[in-house]
Amino acid sequence: MLVNLEKILLGLGALAVIALGVLITSNVIARALFASQVPDSVTMVRELMVAAILLPLAAATAVRAHVSVAFVTDRFPERARSVLIVAGSAIGMLALAPLIYSGGREFLSVVEKGSFFYGDLNLPKWPGRLLFLIGMIATFLRLAELTWRDGRTVLAGGVVSDEQHHAADLMVEEDLR
Repeated sequence: MLVNLEKILLGLGALAVIALGVLITSNVIARALFASQVPDSVTMVRELMVAAILLPLAAATAVRAHVSVAFVTDRFPERARSVLIVAGSAIGMLALAPLIYSGGREFLSVVEKGSFFYGDLNLPKWPGRLLFLIGMIATFLRLAELTWRDGRTVLAGGVVSDEQHHAADLMVEEDLR
């Protein structure tokens, strides 16, 4: 179920990036040709950035595709690296918990008040707050699953790897065959 949710959120994140491109391009064209602008474009870009960044976060977490600096931990034994990977997931959950709590309070607050952005379109604030909350909760759930699964592997004496197979790595592997 979590994988399906991540696929949906990844698709929505991609749609947000496409919408950002269309919106920014339209705004540039409107300014250049008509000396005008798309109404509330700054607000829409700001809200779409939340979707573009946070919705795919759980999917990136699932494939361990976050930016990491591992030049120190690469020298550690596999068992120590495995324990650090589990600890990193658990610490990530601890870091997300207050963000989820605060985001939930903010979402409920803007819904109760009926808050909106002042501008030509008077866009409501709740969609961006909801997208933030969904992205954070999905990432928290993925970190919880990784902590549980990787923790069980480490306790059973296994090794957890954070290696990723990037497109460039796969191309090199194909050349070696």
